[in-house]
Amino acid sequence: MEFGEWCLITSSQSRIDEYTRQGTWGKTTMHDLLWLQVEVRGEQLAVADQPNRSDFTDGQVQRLSFAQLDAAATCLAVELLDRGIRSGDTLLVQLPNIAELVVVYLAASLIGAIVSPLPVQYGPHELKTAAAAVSPAVVITVERMKETSLAATARSALSGAIPVLCFCDQADATANLHLAACADEQARERIRAHHAAHPPDANAILTICWTSGTTGTPKGVPRSHNMWLALARTSSEAGQYRAGDRLLNPFPMVNMASLGGSVLPFLLHGCTLVLHHPFDAKVFLQQVQDERITFTLVPPALLNQLAKNAELWNRYDFSALRRVGSGAAPLSPWMVRTFDEKYGKPIVNFYGSNEGIALFSTPESAPEPEVRALMFPRLGCAGMPWSGIGHQTVRNKVVRQDTGEEITAPGVSGELLFGGPTVFDGYLGRANDDVFTAGGWFRTGDLVEICGEPPNYYRIVGRCKDIINRGGMKISPAELDILLEAFPGAAEGAVCGYPDETLGERVCACVVPMAGQVAPQLEEINAFLLDKGVARFKLPERLLVLEKLPRNPLGKIQRHELEQRVSAA
Repeated sequence: MEFGEWCLITSSQSRIDEYTRQGTWGKTTMHDLLWLQVEVRGEQLAVADQPNRSDFTDGQVQRLSFAQLDAAATCLAVELLDRGIRSGDTLLVQLPNIAELVVVYLAASLIGAIVSPLPVQYGPHELKTAAAAVSPAVVITVERMKETSLAATARSALSGAIPVLCFCDQADATANLHLAACADEQARERIRAHHAAHPPDANAILTICWTSGTTGTPKGVPRSHNMWLALARTSSEAGQYRAGDRLLNPFPMVNMASLGGSVLPFLLHGCTLVLHHPFDAKVFLQQVQDERITFTLVPPALLNQLAKNAELWNRYDFSALRRVGSGAAPLSPWMVRTFDEKYGKPIVNFYGSNEGIALFSTPESAPEPEVRALMFPRLGCAGMPWSGIGHQTVRNKVVRQDTGEEITAPGVSGELLFGGPTVFDGYLGRANDDVFTAGGWFRTGDLVEICGEPPNYYRIVGRCKDIINRGGMKISPAELDILLEAFPGAAEGAVCGYPDETLGERVCACVVPMAGQVAPQLEEINAFLLDKGVARFKLPERLLVLEKLPRNPLGKIQRHELEQRVSAA
């Protein structure tokens, strides 16, 4: 696809009318939320950088109040207008989690531009692919991310076809952007005039994020203000956010976990958003203590380490912390129980996606750790005992992959379909006939089964294309991943399939030993799995010891890369 040849998916009028009548979509935009917080708590700290910012990028550590954040967003919005950016233009943004990224989102909202955020791990190939897909008016980045020069990489990859603007001091001053928290009345009048000519629309696209790409080339996911706000309300309910809370966000602000779990909610409720990135466990834990964090999202691997190491947990004062969220990978029941009973910090298990999947398992809906770690309430389904925003908002069901017939019986796996105001309208620039059913349900590609007693929950079995087929016996990698996480001496563990002429596929265990621990033997791993009651046909027949598991920017295991490494070995 050449620059300029792209098609933006937007909501149909019938969909807008339906959710507007329901009250789940409205007229509030991202910058409307900011303006509300400025009126109510203008001097409260809104956004705070991590203290080690200079270790990975340029610029001073920022700590902005809501009033300062509004001023900075207004100044940047006017600067973008002066550079010719208009309503509907796309900004390709590659920034780490720093205050400037929050300002970019708000400035784009102010002028009706679209932000397409890229993980800082993306290189020239991904930059060119994204640029070809969205035809950006500009690229916004920083000079460096650790040893990588993001600005230079963008200029080289795009061959000067697209202007690269940088929050840095470049020799070419015309390419520099500035973070200024001192907007004057003239700047605000400029925004009012722009809004008069281009009225803000909560149904307009705010972001084009990118799928995690665990099975192929990432796809663009357009989402409107209303879609994000619907998602933010469900996340806020799960985390029990309230005004004045202090949220620590360690996930890159390019996806659902961060935008739906932290960025929109902090504006929605008047919280303080503390930033962290790239992930550094020591700095992260120190921030939880020093910033008096009340809620944070934590990768499952770190939660497992903390659960296994009470001495590490007790080094810090986590008394302000009310609960902890996690997801993107299966959780271990023993870890959830440790946090519940030993540390007194309940875990919330999130299951979501950029496309708009939004389920969560909380201490209220799943008191037992074994249930909360592995199951999700069937929110939005008729006849369920649940209440609250999530139950009122989302819609979902399970269907047979071959016939599309709805499954209502427990223990039968099928594809999860999702609907409601959190769900997007379709992938960017491609046919979406295979993405939605004839009835408009989004095909998640996730295999689940109804479970629990009573059967009010879903259990994720795996991906439709992620199941290992060993001689006709279907094996869920996610099931074995959970067990390997608890293997003594293992920091991380996962399984994948590898080709076999006789059975089609066999199972390989991929394990990362803890520091100072001797690499395990395959026999030890299988003895451990047998002790857990795993059927023999599921046992790994190969072992690959790694320094770390390959993960995408969201922390999800890149299983296809594991398969490639196993084949190469």
